[in-house]
Amino acid sequence: MRLPFLLLPLLPTRSACNGQGPASSPPTQAEKGPAGRAVAELGPKANLIFQDRYDNYWFGSKDKGVYKYDGKSLVLFTAEDGLCGYAVLSAQEDQLGNLYFDTPEGVCRFDGRRFSTLEVVESDEAKNEWTSGPDDLWFRMGWDAKGPYRFDGKNLYHLKFPKNEMEEEFRAKYPNVSYSPYGIYSIYKDRGGNMWFGTSSLGLYRFDGEKVSWMYEWHLTETPAGGAFGIRSFAEDKDGYFWICNTNYKYRILPDSTERAGLSPINYQREAGIENQGKETLYFLSMTTGDNGDLWMVAFDNGVWRNDGERLTHYPVKDGERDVLLSSIYKDNRGRIWVGTQEDGAYTFNGRIFEQFKMNL
Repeated sequence: MRLPFLLLPLLPTRSACNGQGPASSPPTQAEKGPAGRAVAELGPKANLIFQDRYDNYWFGSKDKGVYKYDGKSLVLFTAEDGLCGYAVLSAQEDQLGNLYFDTPEGVCRFDGRRFSTLEVVESDEAKNEWTSGPDDLWFRMGWDAKGPYRFDGKNLYHLKFPKNEMEEEFRAKYPNVSYSPYGIYSIYKDRGGNMWFGTSSLGLYRFDGEKVSWMYEWHLTETPAGGAFGIRSFAEDKDGYFWICNTNYKYRILPDSTERAGLSPINYQREAGIENQGKETLYFLSMTTGDNGDLWMVAFDNGVWRNDGERLTHYPVKDGERDVLLSSIYKDNRGRIWVGTQEDGAYTFNGRIFEQFKMNL
């Protein structure tokens, strides 16, 4: 399996911010500002999909900004409209219906009229004080930060991961590497409210609201062929098992058994997962959970795979005879499965196959 040269966006999530009541209706046209411009078609590099509470679709691009499709018109927002950057990594929504777009240049809030950039609190005290509320939003802001960004509804705090003993080993092995081994590739909130952060080279970090803990298995980060994949996908299934990057194993997270100063190890049990019928190990860039609890997963150049806990079902994504290069997978408000791609726009699952999304403009 070929791996993508560029790092890929996060699976979009829906969340809320502290102290904000629910929205009653979307902004009227009179309330909306002049931001954005109408376009005739979705750009090919639509590698991220998100649907807001009003059923508008937002398509994040690798190089154009973000598109909004309301079922009738398509509007493109760029840096000229106040968007932080042209590459959108994730999209989230708060209780008021404000949208937040994570980019390498910053986190942008869109209130339905205009964009504003969240100011980052970078004090040393803030970096080392891990805390969270149930409605916090979490961002990565690129791939080279040494910890996540947490927004509590008022301030955006940059946190720092506790020092990992594997860092020195990594630096010795790769003395001239230009990226941080702590760089975040994926963020996931599990059913218990714990936050998980997949890194480029140092495995998985978990924050349970009180402490940061850590787990690492080499085969989750390193492919059999020797490529460095990082922790790009992570999901919890209907039975409470966690699946990480591939399906060779599944993991049951157990109560902490030891207390220690510094970075604590995660207590877990590893069990056999699902082998790919004797073929190569598949590494997945993104995962989401379907309405029936099955996991849907995308491989870069090997289509979509559905994991029901016992078997894998393959759904090729093709443009004619050519394999479409995939980026992310997403479930919308009605349970419809979407796929974002590297160069071919967005695809949707019609119950049998994935087909390219066409807008009714």
